[in-house]
Parts: sequence; structure tokens; C-alpha cells
Amino acid sequence: MKIGALSTSTGVPIDTIRHYEREGLLPEAARTEGNYRIYESAHAQRLSFIRHCRGLDMTLDEIRILLHFKDAPTEDCGEVNALLDQHIGHVAHRIRELRALEKQLRDLRNTCRTAQEAEHCGILNQLDRIALKPAAQSLSSGHVHGSHAGAQAPTGQRGKARQ
Repeated sequence: MKIGALSTSTGVPIDTIRHYEREGLLPEAARTEGNYRIYESAHAQRLSFIRHCRGLDMTLDEIRILLHFKDAPTEDCGEVNALLDQHIGHVAHRIRELRALEKQLRDLRNTCRTAQEAEHCGILNQLDRIALKPAAQSLSSGHVHGSHAGAQAPTGQRGKARQ
């Protein structure tokens, strides 16, 4: 199948498929004489696996480790268990941070109970006061802006892990 059909069948955009190929997560496909990529069902299965892992908020490095073990089915899966335990810890940490962020937002929302002229808006005035504080005391100092990092590559692959 061509890349468009692979994209349609897996729900993964074409640019993302190409990105995964560049990252080494998805093996390059054979090409036709016209230089079109031709993908097999194994590509679709691997791409669906990657998409599902991304849906679990796993980093590309974490997925790379999991794929290493999928490609080496006789290896001990202890590192897979450790990776998942570490990922669960990251998720729990992010949940705590998000709960703290929710509390900060609710507290901010409580500074303006009724609609009024913007110059008297408690939310805007509080945000101005917070903006004048040093960064360490800022309202968003604990805000999580993305996924976690720091996944380790499997034994023998440690120098090859990329984000």
C-alpha cells in the first residue's frame, strides 16, 4: 500500500509516518520504480503500536525501547516493566502538578465573581500582580508544558536514544 493508504488505515498523518521513519521507529518501505513507498501490513501493525503508545503519552525514546524488545522477543522484559513503572511515576507526578494548577486557576477565578468593567476585574488585576513577581513566585511556575523526558535506552542501546 502507498503512504496515503497507510495513513488512512492507521489514522496517522503522512508527515508523522515520515517522521517516524526518520527517527528509526518505522522501517523504511521498499520503493517502486516510480519511487513511491510501498508499505506492508507489518508497517501498519508497527505504526498502530507506535500510535497507541503515543496515546499513552509515551515519548519516542520510550517507544524506541519498547520496539527494541518487540524486535527481540527472546530477551528478558524486565526493562519493559521498569520503563512502564517509570512512566506511571511520571504520569502520577504530572497529575499532581495539574491538580495544583487547577487549584491556582480556581483561586484566580474566585477573585472576580461578577462581570464588571475590565479595569476592576479581579482576575486581570491578580494576573498583573503575579506578573510583577519574580519568576520563581509566578502563578505558572509549576505548570507542565509537555511530556516528560529521561527515558533510558535498553542495555547496549544507551548511547543511541534520541528524543
